[in-house]
Amino acid sequence: MKKIVFPGIAMISVTYAFARFSYGLFLPDISNSLNLSEMQAGVPSSLAYIAYCLTLVFSSLLINRAGAYNVIQISGFSAVVGTLCIALSQNLYLLSISTFIAGIGSGLSSPAFSKIAAVNLKPEEQDKGNTWINTGTSFGLIISGPLALFFNTYWRLAYIFFAAISFIVMMWNRHSIPKTDHQFKQSDLPIRKNGWNIPWKRSINLFTAAFITGISSSIYWTFSRSFLTTEYDISTMESMFFWILMGIAGILGGVAGNFIKQFGLATSYRGVLLVLLTSICLITIPSTISIYCSALLFGISYIFVTGVFIVWAVKLFVEAPFLGVSLGFLFLGIGQSFGSLTAGSIIELTSYAFGFLLFAGIGLCGLFVRTPTDTSSDS
Repeated sequence: MKKIVFPGIAMISVTYAFARFSYGLFLPDISNSLNLSEMQAGVPSSLAYIAYCLTLVFSSLLINRAGAYNVIQISGFSAVVGTLCIALSQNLYLLSISTFIAGIGSGLSSPAFSKIAAVNLKPEEQDKGNTWINTGTSFGLIISGPLALFFNTYWRLAYIFFAAISFIVMMWNRHSIPKTDHQFKQSDLPIRKNGWNIPWKRSINLFTAAFITGISSSIYWTFSRSFLTTEYDISTMESMFFWILMGIAGILGGVAGNFIKQFGLATSYRGVLLVLLTSICLITIPSTISIYCSALLFGISYIFVTGVFIVWAVKLFVEAPFLGVSLGFLFLGIGQSFGSLTAGSIIELTSYAFGFLLFAGIGLCGLFVRTPTDTSSDS
C-alpha cells in the first residue's frame, strides 16, 4: 500500500498544490509584476480549471487506452512544463496559456490513481488509500508556503523550483507505481454501443454536490491571500503562515475514509460542507483568530469533502471507479472554473467581503442535495 500511496501523495501535491493552487498563493506578487486587475487575475485561474475539466472528460478513455501508469507520467510532465512556463510568462496571455498547461495534470492524476488503487489495493484498503492520496494537496500547500516565504517576491524562481520538484516526483512515480493496471481490459469499461453506460439517475446528486462545492471553494483558492494582503494589510509572514496552516489542517482530511465508514456518507457530506462554508465566512471577519480559524477549517473541510466525493464515486461506479472519480471531479472543476472566472468580477464591482459571503451563500444550496443514507446504500 505504501508503494502506491506515498508516490501518489507526492504526485497529487505537484499537480494540484504546485501547478494549480499555488497561483492563488503568488497572485499578489504576480499581479504586481504583470499589472493585473482583479478581473484579469481570475482569467488564468479559470483557464487552469478549464484544463482540469477538459482532461477529466477524456481521462477515462485515456486511462483505458494507455493505462493508468502512463497517464500518471503525462500528468507529471504537465506539472513540470506548466510550472516552468508560468515562471517564464511575461504577460497575461502567456500566463493564461501556462496555467492551462499546468492544470492538465490535476485532471489526469486523481482518476489514474483511483484505478491504480482499485487494481493494486485490497478492497478494504481502497477507501483509505484513495482518501490519503487525496491529501497530497495539503502536503503540497505545506511545502509551497515556506518556499513562497523563502523566495519572497521572486515568484518566478519559486515556480522554477516547483518544476524541479515536479520532475523528481514524476521520476519517483515512474519507478514506484506498478504497471499492472491493465488487469482491467477494455471490455471492463462500462461502454455501450450507444454511449457511456453511466448511472445518471444515481449519479446526478453527486455531480450536483460537486458542482456547488466547486463554485463556493473557488473564490477561496484564488483570492484568499489577496484578500488578506489587500484588505487587512497583513505581512508576508502572516499570509504565508495562513497558507501553511491550511495545508497542515488538510492532512486531517485524510481520515475521511474512516469517518464515512463510521458515520455514513450523508452525515459526512453535510457536516463537512457546513464547516467549509463557515470557513469561507470567517475570513471576512477582521480578526486574527477568525482568519487563522478560517484557514484551519477550510484546509480540513476541502480535502475531506473531496475525499467524500471520491468514496461516493467509487461506490457508484463499481465496474470502473476511475470513470466515477473523473466525472465527479469534472463537475467540481466546472464549478471552480465558473466560480473563479466570476469571482474576480464580483470582487472588483463590490468588495472582497461581499464576494466571499455570496459564494458561501451559494454553497448552502448543497445542503439540499440528496445523498445516500449510509455508505452501503449508494445504489
